[in-house]
This record gives sequence, C-alpha cells and structure tokens, in this order.
Amino acid sequence: MKLMLLLDSSGSRFSPLVVLELASDTKEEAIAWLLSRIRDKQQNGGDGDSFLSMAECQYIIKHELDTLRAKDETHVPGHTQAKLYPGKSIIRRLQSKGILVQIFPLHEQEELKRLSFSWYKKVKLSFQPLDNIRHYYGEGLALYFGFLEYFTFALVPMALIGVPYYVFDWEDYDKYVVFAVFNLVWCTVILELWKRCSASLAYQWGTLSRKKAFEEPRPGFHGVLGFNPVTGREEPLYPNAKRQLRIYLVSLPFVLLCLYLSLYVMMIYFQMEGWALSIHDEDPTFWTGILLFIPSIIYAVVIEIMNLIYRYAAEFLTEWENHRLESSYQNHLVLKVLVFNFFNCFASLFYIAFVMQDMVLLRQSLATLLITSQILNQFMEAFLPYWLQRRRNKKLIRKVQKRQTLGDKELPLAEQVRLEADMSTYLGTFDDYLELFLLFGYVSLFSCVYPLAAVLVVLNNITEVYSDAFKLCRVFKRPFSDPAANIGVWQLAFEAMSVIAVVTNCALIGMSPQVKAYFPESETQLILWTVAIEHGLLAFKFILTVVIPDVPKHIQIKLARLEFESLEALKKKNQCNLTKQNKKSETQVYSYFLTPLNKP
Repeated sequence: MKLMLLLDSSGSRFSPLVVLELASDTKEEAIAWLLSRIRDKQQNGGDGDSFLSMAECQYIIKHELDTLRAKDETHVPGHTQAKLYPGKSIIRRLQSKGILVQIFPLHEQEELKRLSFSWYKKVKLSFQPLDNIRHYYGEGLALYFGFLEYFTFALVPMALIGVPYYVFDWEDYDKYVVFAVFNLVWCTVILELWKRCSASLAYQWGTLSRKKAFEEPRPGFHGVLGFNPVTGREEPLYPNAKRQLRIYLVSLPFVLLCLYLSLYVMMIYFQMEGWALSIHDEDPTFWTGILLFIPSIIYAVVIEIMNLIYRYAAEFLTEWENHRLESSYQNHLVLKVLVFNFFNCFASLFYIAFVMQDMVLLRQSLATLLITSQILNQFMEAFLPYWLQRRRNKKLIRKVQKRQTLGDKELPLAEQVRLEADMSTYLGTFDDYLELFLLFGYVSLFSCVYPLAAVLVVLNNITEVYSDAFKLCRVFKRPFSDPAANIGVWQLAFEAMSVIAVVTNCALIGMSPQVKAYFPESETQLILWTVAIEHGLLAFKFILTVVIPDVPKHIQIKLARLEFESLEALKKKNQCNLTKQNKKSETQVYSYFLTPLNKP
C-alpha cells in the first residue's frame, strides 16, 4: 500500500514528488489520521514549477513531515501497540513500529536521462555538470562532487612530480626532502583555495548567506514538550546536563576502549610482520618475498572491518546522546568517527616512521594499505551495491532493461513507484567524505616516501566520480536534497589533517640523512631546528588563512551591495508606511474638525 504526496499549486497535472510506503496491514484510521496531521501543517506557497526546483519542493515536504510531533494522542489510531508521547516525532515512531516502511522522493525520468548523459554515460576529460547536479540533487551533493573534482585536479601537480621521483629515486630514500617540502606547501594552499571555490559555488546557487541561527530540532530529538524561549514555538526540551553526562561517562570511555583495541590489533600486525620477515631472511625466495606483503594486506582488511563496525556503534551512541540540532549531531558523529579512523589507519605508519625509523617498511606498508583500501572501497561502493540489487530483484532489473530498450517511452506511474521502492537507499555523503579524508591523509602525511600515492589517488578519484554518479542515477533511490553553503565540519577535518601533515613532514625531513649531515655532533640542535621550522611553517599556514580571503573580493562586493539594497528597500518601505499613516491621521483630524460645521 502506497500513499503519495504531491505539491502542485496549479492543480492542472498530477505531479507526485514524495512517496510514503505504508505496511500492508496499516489500519484505515491510521491512514486518515496521518493525512489529517499532514494537511494541518500545509501552507499556501508559490508555484514549484516556476520558483522552486523539484529537489527543493521535495525537501520542503520532507521538512514538514519531520516536524510532525505528537501532542495529545496516546497511540496511533488503529494501532494500540504504537504508543505516542508528547513531543515525539510521528514519522520516526511510525517507522520504528513498522507502520511506515519508507519515505523517498521520486525520480524525474526525463531530467535523469539528461543528467546521466552529461554526467557519466560519456567518458570525457571535462568538468562535471555541477549546476545540473545541484538542480536535481541539491547543494549538498553538488558540493561533494565539486570537492571531489577539485581534490582530483589539485593532486595532478603532485602526481606529475611523483612519477619521475618514483622512477629515478625509488631506492634512494635519502632524497625525499624536496618532495616533503612540496607536500607542506601543497596541503596548505589547496584547502585555502577550495574555500574560495566553495564560496563561489554557494553564491551562484544562492546558499552562501544561508543562516542556521534558528535551526529547528532534528527529527530524532526527543524530550518533554515545551516552548522554545527564543522562537516561542512548541518543541521538545531535553536537559543539556543529562546529554553531557551521556557523552563523558559513556561515549568517551567507549571511544578510548576502541582506540586501545585498535592499538592491540596493531601490535599483532607487527608480530606478524616480524614473523614473515624472519622466514624470508632464513630462505629468501620468490614466495617468501610475496609473504612479506601478506601481513599488511590482512591488516588493511581488518582495518576496514573495524572501521565499519565502529561506524555503526558511533551512530548508535550519537543518536542516544539525543542532540537537538542536526549540525550538533553531525559534529559529534564526525568527531567520533574521525578520531578512531585516523588512529586505526595511521597509527602503524607513525610507529614505523618515528619509532622504528624504517623507511623501507614505511613505503611498503603505505603502498599496501593504500592499494588494499582502494580495492575494498571500489568493491563495496561500486560493484557490491549493483550486484546485490540484481540478486535481490532480477525482475526489477529486467524492467529497467526493458525501459532502456523502449527508448523514450516512460513507465506508468504505478510501475515507476514500485520500481524505485525496491531500490537501495542512499545513506548520504558521510562515507564519501570520510574516504576522501583518509586518502588526503595518505597523500599529505607520508607520500614523500611513496611518491606514487598521489597517482593512485587520482586514478581512484576518477573512477569514484563515475561510480558515484552511476549509483545515484541507477542503483539508489533519489535522496532528499540537503541545502548547504559549504562542506561543513569536513572543512575543519581536512584543515586539521593539513596541520598534522606539517608536523609529520617536518619530522621526516629532520630524520633524513641529508639534514642530519648538517648536525653531525648535536642531535639536540637538530631537534630544536626542526621544531623551529615546524612552528614557522605553522605560522606561515596561519598567515595564509588570513591573507587569502575565504570569499573572493567580487562576491564580497556583491553581497555588500545586496545587503545595502535590502536595507534601502526596507527604509523606503518604512517611509512609505509612515507616510500612509500620516495621511490617514491628517484625514481623521480634518474630518473631526469638519463634522460640526456640517451639522444643521
């Protein structure tokens, strides 16, 4: 049973936007009640065809559904087991009780065909159609693909330098100083320039000045129903002290425990590495040479499995912490995941580089971890979803193929709804940004000892563009749009990684025999010079953030002009209202004095 909502102010054409799929045993009373609650929240607005894009209309519908809160109802009509409490999200309650199966926006077939043709169906060396992506999927996804494209182009200079560096200096690990210095400048400059690029895109799409000062509670937030002291609106209230106790007494110890387990697994990896090395030293053959890579491959697979398990645990904990705002929820989730993933993926490399000081093993481990993680990610993100989709519903795939053979003929609406209802659900850009974050770490932290890292990441990103585009257009349901002005907390994550990269590359430079030759007698002096240079580079990085404005000058001028014109328009409106009030007052006074003279 499916219930379709539409937003069509003209009424001339049935144009469904969002599908709500209900369970087959849903009671008629529950359907009628849900419809009445939805209609209570509807308001008259502009024509979506002329003012708002389809993605924006679908986002508005999703927002209205998410803000439906229980009031006086004790249970869902017809379903006494589905209890309701004041302030609880109705939609989430229906989903948790199995009454509401799913909510998803419908694809626009003609728009999707045009987007697919210009995006991934033709392999070509050109920019992505970011404006078309934004129009169809919203600003959040468009900014992700914009950042993916920018990151790929930014890696090209490092890849071009890395290839000859790899060819001519492969066995000469003493000459990685120049590449490390280039690393320092590169990771700082590209992030500052991305801010300007992001600001230009956001201004072009009208989201640069988007404010979140009065962000509404997220759908999963629950508490006692009360009134917001700022807005005066009725919404759930939850004590902040209780949330902080959950964070510091439960979430923080859990994260520390996971870090300890990650450290324990790393120690097992080094024991396996030593065992493989001892076998190779006793009898160096081709097969024992292959055996040297086995521990790193196993460790890379274990890292991916641990990251996946931890991700689900982090989501559960962050949801349990009951954050009021979506931005706060995302910040805490990203922090948990990034801390563990960084430690889990890079701790062994730091240990090899600065404790063991074995550059040969560091190069081997970095190459194995990078290549293995890329193969696993491509398998998990590109091949597996498509294969599971085919296995789960072969009949669905035959319909898709039939639709392709029919050319421009479209499926009936009911067929399209059934087809898209069986597609997989897109879970957002979190995992995509996390993958780019880790790749950025591999390149910026230790690529000076493995110059081909940038080349591998460029190739990975090119395939990522096409695989992600294919998944969005063919494998997944259409996601709801996510209005955004930038990449959010991920910008801070990448900048934090660039700071760590400065420290790491300075330490690697200080450890190189080339630099040590200048300080043959005093290791303390070498350390002091390395720390001084590292602090100087961090200061230079800070100066760059100040010198390079986040928003280009011409956009700043346009924003200032827009604000000036808005204030002028408001001033004229106030003057007009004041003039009307003065005229009205003069008319009333004039009538008051004339009335006695007109009496007989």
